[in-house]
Amino acid sequence: MDSRQYAESIAKKAKNTVRKLSSLTTKTKNDALLRTAELLLERKSQIIEENKKDLELAEKKGYSKALLDRLALDDKRINQMVQVLKDVAALPDPVGEIINMWTRPNGLKVGQMRVPLGVILIIYEARANVTIEAASLCMKSSNAVILKGGSETINSNRILVDIIKQACRETCFPEEAVQFVDTTDREVVNHLLKLEGLIDVAIPRGGESLIRAVAENSKIPVIKHYKGVCNLYIDDEADMEKALNIAYNAKVQRPSVCNAIENLVVHRKIADKFLPEIAYYFGKAGVEMRCDEYSYNLLINHPKAKDTEIVPAKEEDYYEEFLDLIIAVKVVDSLDEAIDFIEKYGSHHSDAIVTENYTKGMKFIQEVDSAAVYINASTRFTDGNEFGLGAEMGISTDKIHARGPMALKELTIPKFIVFGDGQLRENVGIPKDESEIRIDTNACNLQ
Repeated sequence: MDSRQYAESIAKKAKNTVRKLSSLTTKTKNDALLRTAELLLERKSQIIEENKKDLELAEKKGYSKALLDRLALDDKRINQMVQVLKDVAALPDPVGEIINMWTRPNGLKVGQMRVPLGVILIIYEARANVTIEAASLCMKSSNAVILKGGSETINSNRILVDIIKQACRETCFPEEAVQFVDTTDREVVNHLLKLEGLIDVAIPRGGESLIRAVAENSKIPVIKHYKGVCNLYIDDEADMEKALNIAYNAKVQRPSVCNAIENLVVHRKIADKFLPEIAYYFGKAGVEMRCDEYSYNLLINHPKAKDTEIVPAKEEDYYEEFLDLIIAVKVVDSLDEAIDFIEKYGSHHSDAIVTENYTKGMKFIQEVDSAAVYINASTRFTDGNEFGLGAEMGISTDKIHARGPMALKELTIPKFIVFGDGQLRENVGIPKDESEIRIDTNACNLQ
């Protein structure tokens, strides 16, 4: 079949499971997740072998070390996937949860209940562990999922989906609720994005170009963030040890992900003390610092920064999601200037302040308009698992339905449920005789 037929085929298979999924017990869902966890360990050698195929091809294509790191699956990352499945299984099932209920004067009981979104298309790059995270969250929230990973991880994703489907078969979970786009044909994605009525929402997870392409070409709703230009502000009332550790962790611990910081904003009163110290540690880690005029003049000949690459920053650097060991530095004169900087250059993803002043911290939280805002902690915690959500489908910077890490509850939506005992609007019922027939000439405008 051609790419259009292929896209429609897998979307219809997913759609056909929606009613079955809505009636699954929590036990059935948890059994499928826990069996998947067992199979990941049982088939670990197969996973690593398939992943090697992807890594070898990526090396031949000259992929960066940062991307190769994102591609790799080893014992540690497989164990992390196992833990994700266990964590999601342990979470309360959101499906069917009554989140509001009130009684009207006429006795009607009106409430809201969480229900699945339906069929979710997730399009992602590089990280094969997203296959497990996305599938586990959709399975637990009774959504069907169509998994479209990047071509660079197709072998890794294929074996992981095979394991999930085996677990589904063994636990009576509808196997076709988990669909995998087992092709590198990009036209399939374009066709999937046009399937209104079959797919309910698309979630792109990857680089800005991928996300913009999905948002611009989709006819179905898209939940997204374009990029992660995260900022860390070191206030003049910051604790130096906290500031150094947080800045180092937020940039160095894993620079290739969207919640690593790209801009380091420092108050002028503490800059002369803080910047040489962090430059020393950044230099040891191989971080390039792109500095504004003040920080460049401070660091270029400073003995603490002798092993650090110090270069002048360009305006566009402050907008850049480097996803690498590169950081842009800006010195400011006030908290307000720092917030203005973050508003101008940031992407409303994750931003942090280091300060011992409670009032300043609260001002930062209230005025920085981002999906996650921190006081005295690394932005690297913006992650569904780290927030205690089990895992995440992605991180949204949109202001509708979901914002921040999207996990189980964000994969459901409230619907109104109403309990009555024969109540009638305006007490108009079946007429007892023709003289009581009432015709409303404004029937088309009834609400």
